[in-house]
Amino acid sequence: MKKLWIDGHYIEVTNEVYIAYTKGQRKMKYFEKDLKVEHVFKDKNGNITGVIPSREDSLERLMNDNSIQFYDVSKSVECSAQINDDVENLHIAMQELTTEELNIIKMLFYDEMTERDTAKILGISQAAVNKKKHRILKKLKKIIKN
Repeated sequence: MKKLWIDGHYIEVTNEVYIAYTKGQRKMKYFEKDLKVEHVFKDKNGNITGVIPSREDSLERLMNDNSIQFYDVSKSVECSAQINDDVENLHIAMQELTTEELNIIKMLFYDEMTERDTAKILGISQAAVNKKKHRILKKLKKIIKN
């Protein structure tokens, strides 16, 4: 037999009742306190090694911490329009490149090949590919500006 302290008195109960009661009490403590409190873990020296944030937060705390709970990751209409314009201008500028220049751009940026792999295919050095890439990008920038 076990004893429980209820309303200022000890009451004798069976082991099954004791286990059920203590589980219920632990569950109540979990919902009433543990979910609402931030738990901090420290090492022997007192340094913080981990933090489990509370699962319940107040609007005031979120506002004070300048926290962004629901961040809008979608692009604005203006941003999307600008990107579309830039892509269109890039495609127009690329029409003025030679076949060799287009091939290098395709391998490096569309096929995502390294300069070294591109150099092997073209039969030139990696440094030559790098030089050509920078020259082509400069040419595209100039075309787009005009």
